[in-house]
Amino acid sequence: MVGTFIAFLFLGVGALVGLYQFTEIPDRLAEAEFETTTVYYAGATPDQPGEVMGQFAEQRRERVDYDTLPPYIGQAVAAGEDRTFFSNRGISVRGIVRALINNLSGGQQQGASTLTQQYVERFYMNTTKSYLGKAQEAILALKLTRKESKEEIMERYLNTIYFGRDSYGIQTAAQSYFGKNAADLTVAEIAVIAALIPSPNNWDPAVNPDESEQRWNIILDKMVEEGWLDAGERAGLEFPQTVEYERSQTYAGPNGYILEMVRKELIDSGAVKEEQLSTGGLKIVTTIEKDVQDQAVAAAAALRSGEMSGGATPAEGMKIGITSVDPATGAIVAMYGGADYLTDFSNRATTAIQAGSTFKPFTLVAGLENGVSLSSRYDGNSPQRFPEWEGGQKDVSNFGNDSFGNIDLVDATADSVNTVYAALNIEIGPDKTADVAKRAGAKAEPLVVPSNVLGSDEVRPLDMAAAYATFAAQGIHHDPYLVHQVTWPEGEVAYTGSSQAEQVFEADVMADATYAMTQVVERGSGEGWIKPIGVPVAGKTGTSTSNLSAWFVGYTPTLATSVALSQVGADGISFETITPFGNNARGQALTQVTGSTWPAALWARYMDPVLDMPKYAAVRDFPPRANVGPTPTATARPTQTAEPTQEPTEEAPAEVQVPGNLVGRMSGDAESAIINAGLVPAIRTEESEDVPQGLVIRVEPGSGSTLPTGQTVTIVVSAGPPEPEWTPEPEPTPTPTPTPTPTPTPSPTVDGQGQGNGNGNGGNG
Repeated sequence: MVGTFIAFLFLGVGALVGLYQFTEIPDRLAEAEFETTTVYYAGATPDQPGEVMGQFAEQRRERVDYDTLPPYIGQAVAAGEDRTFFSNRGISVRGIVRALINNLSGGQQQGASTLTQQYVERFYMNTTKSYLGKAQEAILALKLTRKESKEEIMERYLNTIYFGRDSYGIQTAAQSYFGKNAADLTVAEIAVIAALIPSPNNWDPAVNPDESEQRWNIILDKMVEEGWLDAGERAGLEFPQTVEYERSQTYAGPNGYILEMVRKELIDSGAVKEEQLSTGGLKIVTTIEKDVQDQAVAAAAALRSGEMSGGATPAEGMKIGITSVDPATGAIVAMYGGADYLTDFSNRATTAIQAGSTFKPFTLVAGLENGVSLSSRYDGNSPQRFPEWEGGQKDVSNFGNDSFGNIDLVDATADSVNTVYAALNIEIGPDKTADVAKRAGAKAEPLVVPSNVLGSDEVRPLDMAAAYATFAAQGIHHDPYLVHQVTWPEGEVAYTGSSQAEQVFEADVMADATYAMTQVVERGSGEGWIKPIGVPVAGKTGTSTSNLSAWFVGYTPTLATSVALSQVGADGISFETITPFGNNARGQALTQVTGSTWPAALWARYMDPVLDMPKYAAVRDFPPRANVGPTPTATARPTQTAEPTQEPTEEAPAEVQVPGNLVGRMSGDAESAIINAGLVPAIRTEESEDVPQGLVIRVEPGSGSTLPTGQTVTIVVSAGPPEPEWTPEPEPTPTPTPTPTPTPTPSPTVDGQGQGNGNGNGGNG
């Protein structure tokens, strides 16, 4: 290793001597005329740029002369970036040797940039990482130090550097952070600004106050060590308060949320530096399809304005998050995080809220992977006690405390039956549900507790759209992404976004899960609003405890979309019950906002025109139901296998009688009696003024009838009294405010976790 280093050292010295002789100082880069970075909608190319979504900060720069600034400004910057700046020759030999040894030994790649080298990089060369480029940078730093004074170099550096908050140069930074001119900055204030240079947006005091103050202390301590600041004065300094940042109009409106996500995705990728997004003249093409995005924005505006609800408007604190993901690629084709980024920085498409019953499909998939079939039957009555629940036994209730008798998983999914899904989750294990949610992309580390099936976990609408896109893609998962491609002004590609495909579920399992979720729309909680659009849709409603969140997540073979509503209180942070407004799909005044109400209505309003677009109308039908799992039997319950004997077995009778005494009993009891008689039960509900809900009205054929073994007997179960008919007013008059009816109180949950009410009674809430 030592021999290698010595060889490299001699070669390096010889090369540097040659480079020094032949390297000339080039013309300065035109950073004073930096090009604005432009962000485009999907489909843009270098030849056809397409429609512009937005632009990253036109440069805000006001140059200042170094001799008008107090000396501690340059000293504070040197303390943070290059303590030997005022005495070195433009490079640090010690730093170069240290970096070379580290790089040759296989350590993390290091540079050895002095402040003068940073100045060269920004003023003459642009960013370089190659050894040759770094050598040229060092040579230029040496030559410029001989040609330009330290004051000239510091002045140009201070007028060039990016300080965050769309501010280029020390003068604009002083105004953005402290509302004053650079010449008026105090020592404490310039230390804050100097500390920002390595990562301006991350170390902004408004974003990360603890890290910012820690960096501030380091700058001041180094100034004391260099003799630039008196220790006594240092001891008396307090961390200063910055002014509130007013972001430029670049971020106004719904697109501001997307632009901020574009910025974050690119910075996190490492493909471009933070400052290059605003100065490099980049062309960024996103995955956002303008025609689809326009429909999302229009639908959200229609709900908020009252256009969708006959003039009734939601509470001011109600928030809307919408995301659409292409199942074939993971591309985010539309995203709505709010009406205006400048008035609310929280992107509601990426803000986690309780999932409610939109988590049930993960348990369904887990069951299908672990020996359960769609025909498996469970007790759907309510309430039921589960001793296995976290924190001890718990009573789980269905929405409205409805009982459904003994039902299969298709019916349980369509009607969002909590008691069935609680039992299924305990049977297979909550860890299986969490694992499916993780593989689908709903959350990196989901909760592993029995209540996770009912949506006690908090998830982001973006991730739920991506998870359901995995279902739509027949088990192939793509991580969602927003940036398609980035190019430099000369046309060179700087970054290409994509997502690797991974088969995380079997296609047959997806086919069965999708079939069950289509029944949510065909005859369940999503029927009222979504079925009328006339396109096959699979999806799930969801509502959390106390109606703090309400969802509909649905998909076709070509597009997956999540819609999530929530409401914040006066503080703008804490969640509160969503205030009901308007009517349900049958024209009745809402007493609560659940997944089958405005989330489903908004999903339909948005998706109806989108699914008629040629790209999304190309494939309509889902793969057929695959019927994975065990073959259903007439009993639909586990039976004990008979011991083998030498005696001939007795054949079952060819005909049996329909049992008696079934009228007035619970539907589950009637089912058991019919199964024990060798017949197959089928449930049908019927409204009744006389028979309480959940009890048997009659059986067809009637008790005592003789039928062949295996014949179906229909159990007619009371659905309770019919709801009063709604009659519209003869003249358009203001709708009187209805007296709210008591809302069903869900069972208490552990630590306030969601009960996951999915509004499974077909949209009556």
